[in-house]
Amino acid sequence: MGNTLITISRQHGSGGTKVAQILAEKLGIWYYNREILYIAADKIGYDSLDEKSMDEINYKKASQYMEGLSIMTGSRNHIPVYNQMFKEQSKIIKKLAGYGSGVFLGRCADYVLKDEPGVCSVYLYAEESYRIKHLSEKEGRAVTAEEIRKEDKMRSSYYSYYTGRNWYDMENYDLAINLATIEAEEAAQLILDYMEKRK
Repeated sequence: MGNTLITISRQHGSGGTKVAQILAEKLGIWYYNREILYIAADKIGYDSLDEKSMDEINYKKASQYMEGLSIMTGSRNHIPVYNQMFKEQSKIIKKLAGYGSGVFLGRCADYVLKDEPGVCSVYLYAEESYRIKHLSEKEGRAVTAEEIRKEDKMRSSYYSYYTGRNWYDMENYDLAINLATIEAEEAAQLILDYMEKRK
């Protein structure tokens, strides 16, 4: 029958992580998120970095800081670290998809797996006011609109840089769901219903 592959792209603070976890649990398949980043970092010799530094390397692109860092690594092929991270993550995503079914959160997985048969790509979003409230409750502090916009801008820029596509363009996805209007459990079921009908 082939693998069940679901990719989830989501706005910061929308609650997409929970939906992805519920989906994986309902289907009894693997859920992949930051593990892919850690494996990629290990592959290129950056496993000792803390989480914040790893995120910086993952998201930053052609900045002076990253160019300097790539020079300092003395990489034989002189591929900048940020490009190495994306290349390694893409290889890992493809390899994991080849091993079996899974739910992939972020990492441009919708683009990386776009040629895989039957892959379902989902975009999860919500109004800014909802996301501020949701994230503030989750983190136990007052999250600002500026923080959310900054993270979304970073995700959008990263996606555009590596895929050549617009992160906000709904034509990139099979399904888009507003999580401000539906519970995570219901959103997960909606995705499953869509996949069943699509068959």
